[in-house]
Amino acid sequence: MTGTAQRSGRPADHRRPRRRRAAPKWFPRAALRRLRPDYPRPGHTGWRRWLPSWRQWLGGFLGAVGLSGLFLVVAYAVTDIPENLNSYATQQDNVFYWSDGTPMARTGWVQRQAMPLKDIPEDVRWAVLAAENESFYSDPGISFKGLTRALWRTVGEGDTEGGSTITQQYVKNVYLTQNQTVSRKFTEAMISLKLDNRMSKDQILEGYLNTSWFGRGTYGIQRAAQAYYGKDVTHLNASQAAFLASLLKGAGLYDPTLSKANHKRAVERWSWTLDRMVKIGRLSPAERAQYKKFPEPLKSARVYDTGRQSDYLVELAQQYAKKAAHISDKQFDLGGYQIYTTFDRKRETDLTDAVANARKQAKKNQPKAAKTVHYGAASVATDGRILAVYGGPDHRTQGYNESNSSTVQAGSAFLPFVYAAGLEHGVRKTRGGPTTRVTPQTVYDGDDGIPVTTPEGPYWDRSGKQVLAHNDDGRSYGRIGLGKALAESVNTPFMQLGMDTGLDKVRDTAVAAGLLSSSLGPQVPALSLGSSTPSAIRMAGGYATFAAEGMHTEPYSVRRITRNGSKVALSTPIARRAVDAQVAEEVSQALTDSLRAAHPTVSALRATGKSGTTADDTAAWYAGTADSVSTAVVVYRMDLARSLEPLPLKGLAGPTADSVPYAVWSGAMGFG
Repeated sequence: MTGTAQRSGRPADHRRPRRRRAAPKWFPRAALRRLRPDYPRPGHTGWRRWLPSWRQWLGGFLGAVGLSGLFLVVAYAVTDIPENLNSYATQQDNVFYWSDGTPMARTGWVQRQAMPLKDIPEDVRWAVLAAENESFYSDPGISFKGLTRALWRTVGEGDTEGGSTITQQYVKNVYLTQNQTVSRKFTEAMISLKLDNRMSKDQILEGYLNTSWFGRGTYGIQRAAQAYYGKDVTHLNASQAAFLASLLKGAGLYDPTLSKANHKRAVERWSWTLDRMVKIGRLSPAERAQYKKFPEPLKSARVYDTGRQSDYLVELAQQYAKKAAHISDKQFDLGGYQIYTTFDRKRETDLTDAVANARKQAKKNQPKAAKTVHYGAASVATDGRILAVYGGPDHRTQGYNESNSSTVQAGSAFLPFVYAAGLEHGVRKTRGGPTTRVTPQTVYDGDDGIPVTTPEGPYWDRSGKQVLAHNDDGRSYGRIGLGKALAESVNTPFMQLGMDTGLDKVRDTAVAAGLLSSSLGPQVPALSLGSSTPSAIRMAGGYATFAAEGMHTEPYSVRRITRNGSKVALSTPIARRAVDAQVAEEVSQALTDSLRAAHPTVSALRATGKSGTTADDTAAWYAGTADSVSTAVVVYRMDLARSLEPLPLKGLAGPTADSVPYAVWSGAMGFG
C-alpha cells in the first residue's frame, strides 16, 4: 500500500467516477432517456414536469408588460377629449312665467354663478383637496393605486370604490356619465391624463368646484354655500368649507338635516377633514382649535329668494310640472326649463292686497290674537286653471302653503255638496224602500237640536248617545225647503239629507266635484255639516264645478313647458262630468240667492257665494263664483309654536261670522 493510499484512507483500486456531461437543451428527450435511464430525476415526476421554468415566467411577464404598455400608448393616442361638455356642467336656471307670458320668477341662483378660482378662499379650496385629493397638485391626473382598486372591485365583486383624483372626478362631471363601468373608468383615466397635460391644475380645480353636485338642487361650491349657509362662497370659513367638502361623498348621506344618521356622519367627516388640513399644513393647530362646534347648515335650502307670494306660486308650479311632465328632481335641478303658468298677475295682486288689508285690520283691532291668525285663499277658473293663491305672509318664514293646506274644517261651506248629492241621487226613507226625487222645494225640518234618523230609527254614536243636528246660531227655522235652507245656511236639514241620500253618495259627489277623498274624514253624520278639511284650492275647484254646469276639471298651475325652446310633453287635465247639468244649475241658483240675501250690493252681478262657519268658531270661509272664476277664502287661528289645534277666532273673522273672509273674497273678485 502506498503512502498516498494510506493517507487518504481509500482502497488502492479507488477511482474517481467520471462526471457525465449534461445533454444540450436541444437534445431530444427520447434519446436522453435512452442515454440516461434515471431521467427524469426524483422530484420532477408527474404534473410538475409541465411547470414553466423561471425563465419562462420572466419572459411571459415581460411580454405582458410590453403588450400592456403598447395597449396603453395606443389607447392614450386614440382617446380624444370631448369637444362638448355634458348637461351636468351646463346647468341652467328654470324660468317661470305669468299667464301673460312675462317672467315671474327664476329658481336657482342666477346663471349657475360659476366662480373664478381666485374668488374662492384658499381655506375652501384646501378643505376640498384635503377631503378628496391632497396630492392633486403633484399627481399626473390619475391615481394608479385608486384606479387599480376600483377596477378590481368593479370586475371582481360587481361593485365600485372611490380612489379617483379630482381630475378624474372633473372629467366624469363634465364629459362622461355617472355610470360605474370598467369601460367608463378606463376612458375617464385616459381623458384625465390628457387633460392634465392640456389644462393647468388651477383650471381643473376651478372647473371641479363649479360643476360638482352638493345636493339641495345645487351644482357648484357657490350655490352650495348659498343653499346651506345663505351666503356667498367668499364668506365661508374653513369649518363651513370642511362640511361642504363632506357632501362630495354623497349629499344624500351627509346632509345633516335629513336624518340623525346623516348628522352623525357629517360631523365625523367634518372633523376628519379639518384634521387632514392640519396634517398637510393648510390649517394651523391653533386655527383648528377654534372650530370645536359643528357649523350647522340651514334647515332648508333657500330655493326662492324673493319672499313674496311668487314663491308660493313657484312651489305649486314646480310640483305640478314635475308630476305632469314626468320630470325627476335631478332633471329639474339641471335646469333649462321654461314653465308657463296659469297664474294671473292682476288677480294675484288683488288677492294679496285683500289679505294684507284684512291682516292689517286684525292687528289694529286685536294685536295679540292677530299673531295667530292664518289666511288661505285661491282663485280657480271653471276650466281648472289656478289663477291666484295666497299661501302665507312670507315663504322665507312660513314655507308651507296655506292655499294648499288641509288644516281646518269646511263647516257650512260644505253644504252645497250635500245638496248636490241629494238632487243627483234622491233619498230613501226606509231600508230597501223606493228612491224619492229631491227638489229645491223639498221640505225638511229646520229646527235646532232635532234627532238624526236612519231607516232603522234614531242614530246613536259610539258612546250610546243620540246624535242631534244643530244650527250654527242655535236658531230654529221650522219646516223649510232645501233651496232656501242652503241660501240661509240652515244646517239641520242637510245633516238629515245626508243620511237619507247616503253618506257614501255624499262622499262620492264631493270627490267627483273636486274635493280630495283624503280630506273628507270618517263617514259619519258630521260629514254633512263640514267635518272635512279641504284646502282653499280644492274648495274653489269644487264651487267651480257647479259654475261649469257640473263639469269638473282638476286644478292645474302649468299650461306649457319647454326646455331650451323645445316642447316638453305635459299631461293636461280634461273636463269630466261630476253632476248633472240641471243639478249644478239648481245648486248655483241657491248660491246666488245666498249671496244676494247676505250682500245685496252685488245682487245685480251674475255671481254666487256662500259663507262657511264651524260650530266651535275655529274657522270662517267664504266661497263663490263670478265671471267663470271661483274663489275660496278661509280664516282661522292656530298657534304653531305650541300646537296644531285650531283656536277660536273670537271675532277675528269680523262683526259677522263671515265678514272678513267675504271682504277678502270680494276684493279678490274685484267687488271691493
